[in-house]
Amino acid sequence: MKEKAFGLWSAVFLGIGSMVGAGIFIVIGQAGAMAGNIVWLSFVFGGMIALLSGYSLAKLAVRYQSRGGIVEYLVQGFGENVFSGSMGVMFYFSQLIALAAVAKSFGTYSATFMSDGSTFWIDTFAVGIIALFTLINLIGSSIVAKSENVIVLIKLSILVLFAIAALFSIKPELLSLSAMPPMSGMVFAIGITFFAYQGFSVITNTVEDMKDPETTMLKAMFVAIFIVAALYILTSISVLGNLPIDTIIKTKDYALAEAAKPMFGEWGFKIIAATALLATASAINATLFAVSDIGYTMAKEGNLPEVYEYNVYNSYEGLIISALLVIPMILFFNLSQITTVAAIIMLIVQGTTHIAHLNLIRETGAKKYMVHLAILAMFSIAAITLYSTYKTMPEIAYYLIGAFALAFSVEFALKYFKNRVILKQI
Repeated sequence: MKEKAFGLWSAVFLGIGSMVGAGIFIVIGQAGAMAGNIVWLSFVFGGMIALLSGYSLAKLAVRYQSRGGIVEYLVQGFGENVFSGSMGVMFYFSQLIALAAVAKSFGTYSATFMSDGSTFWIDTFAVGIIALFTLINLIGSSIVAKSENVIVLIKLSILVLFAIAALFSIKPELLSLSAMPPMSGMVFAIGITFFAYQGFSVITNTVEDMKDPETTMLKAMFVAIFIVAALYILTSISVLGNLPIDTIIKTKDYALAEAAKPMFGEWGFKIIAATALLATASAINATLFAVSDIGYTMAKEGNLPEVYEYNVYNSYEGLIISALLVIPMILFFNLSQITTVAAIIMLIVQGTTHIAHLNLIRETGAKKYMVHLAILAMFSIAAITLYSTYKTMPEIAYYLIGAFALAFSVEFALKYFKNRVILKQI
């Protein structure tokens, strides 16, 4: 019998690796601009909401042990129809967009080590890291788990040391009540900070490779989210206590590295930038594992072209196709806008998944009030995020409409021209 690749800590490290990357290294500048010195509260609420969603997904994962994760839960809850298939396509699209955003962040931090830091270098490094981890994931899931263990331990150690050390150089006036913005800014920032936790759903995709999932899955989900929440809260306090808001806005793409300068100078900037490379690379590693599995499952059950089904070495050709789809997004799209779209899509898809869970709750044994709270949280945050960005980025609403229209069009085309019907795997 093949040995299971994921134990408790391997699953925890995979979840942390996926969360810590796009989150603290990309989001803190945007969230800080909205919530000011109480952005840590946004991370608290974001973590609480992630726990609600994680609870529902973990219960679903244990009952329906499929590598497809959310895609499988949608089909189980809503049946084998166009709606569940289209929502599965939307989830897949959102993962690809988020992956492109993290890769772009990797490229941005990598370019800080170059003399000119031009767009050419940003894009070159971003595409290069996607290619590297595509090869790693082709080798197999056990390699994914082992590489996550090493990368996550290194980056967590450095981030914790930075956050603690930076507390000693905090300027009290930057965290004072007199500098506190309106509470509405903190509420609006919750949607953005929740996006920093988005990797937790990756843990459900390990269920078929997990040792004793009945006891490990929920524990791994909660441990990963608690660790990441503690890190985000501590780090946000350290950053906002060392940098004024205008500096955070100016350096929002690399605010964490900039926050190391007051205490550690240029060397501190470089060390944190290097840690950001590890963090974003780790997130790409973890997310590619999930994206390839989702692509494979949707092809097998009728959501994507057959090319996703064929094996390549120990993984699937879907992994290669997924990586190729990400590259144009890296090179041509405005990722700050598209990442916002991805965040809202993820919230809507997860909220819809929790609605599906209500139809399955007798089988999963989940507490009904927890699932109801998860549904309320997902759709409330999606509405708040859309409202808070409407004045500055009104095109977001049109991108959302276009994304959903595309997903439903793809599903209709595959169903009616290829006679493919999405099927339950379990």
